Amino acid sequence: MAQSVGIKDVARAAGVSVGTVSNVINRPDTVASETRARVLSAIDRLGYVRSESARQLRAGRSRIMGLLVLDMGNPFFVDVARGAERAAREAGLGVMVCNSAQSAGEEAEYLSLFAEQRVRGVLLTPADATGRNIRTFRRHGIPFVLVDRVAEGTTECSVSVDDVAGGALAVRHLVDAGHRSIAYVSGPPGLNQVRDRRTGALNALAEAGLGPGSLRELPTERLDVAAGRDAGARLLGLADRPTAVFCANDLLALGVLQAVFAAGVSVPDDLAIVGYDDIEFAAAAAVPLTSVRQPAVTMGAMAAELLLEETEAETAPAAHEHKRVVLQPELVVRSSSLSAR
Repeated sequence: MAQSVGIKDVARAAGVSVGTVSNVINRPDTVASETRARVLSAIDRLGYVRSESARQLRAGRSRIMGLLVLDMGNPFFVDVARGAERAAREAGLGVMVCNSAQSAGEEAEYLSLFAEQRVRGVLLTPADATGRNIRTFRRHGIPFVLVDRVAEGTTECSVSVDDVAGGALAVRHLVDAGHRSIAYVSGPPGLNQVRDRRTGALNALAEAGLGPGSLRELPTERLDVAAGRDAGARLLGLADRPTAVFCANDLLALGVLQAVFAAGVSVPDDLAIVGYDDIEFAAAAAVPLTSVRQPAVTMGAMAAELLLEETEAETAPAAHEHKRVVLQPELVVRSSSLSAR
């Protein structure tokens, strides 16, 4: 096994002190140009790479930001990561992206890893409905910002979308198209986003003078295409089948679309479908999918900026004020919901 090259090896090869090598790396303007060139040549020749972990221990500050999301298989969270990475890169930081897979246990393990790595801060979309993981993580004193979730206390920042408004947009659109019996493919009921979108759906029904019985909920254990196909099969088996379905995200909606399409059900003539997130695949589906758009890239970037603001203010905590940013969703209408009743 090749032995790693250290700063002492560079100093020996360049005929200078370890302190001079350190100055070339960290404060090059303080070193004479001829000496600097000799050190840089030795670094290049030996293939020296400085130990970032050692540097962080000395400086007491990491150049890594953690990002923990529910499902990296969902393009929505890929877009959140893109926004966070862009903002972090502009600040000279990197992003460690981890996937809780909607598991509270895996979430706890990754939060523990972030604490061990002494990351600068964490962007977190919680999977644990009890809040236990967040309470445990707070003890480490590492700043974090909630993403796609409104902070319930005053101890952290959050960036989210008004999911109540988003659910109302989706169902109001279906009611306006003449639908009076609507299914809600909801995903895991423990997720705040799922509950808020259901609340918005019920609000839209109430506005139209329709009771909660007009919404038939079909919960799923996960928020993926396979769970959507399963919900679609259950939907097809209902004796009094609703004429429209609102899904808690686009992956569920695409699964429902696959199931009903395979059964010969026409979308939107026999069944209208509305999704949520407006991922790239929504517009490219066999029947282009109507969806509630979330500004995912903006959400990730704003969350990272809030985290950077908080970590820069660590030496003067009074300089940072925790903020709850709530963005507004937008309904994007496509073919999957356009038939008139």
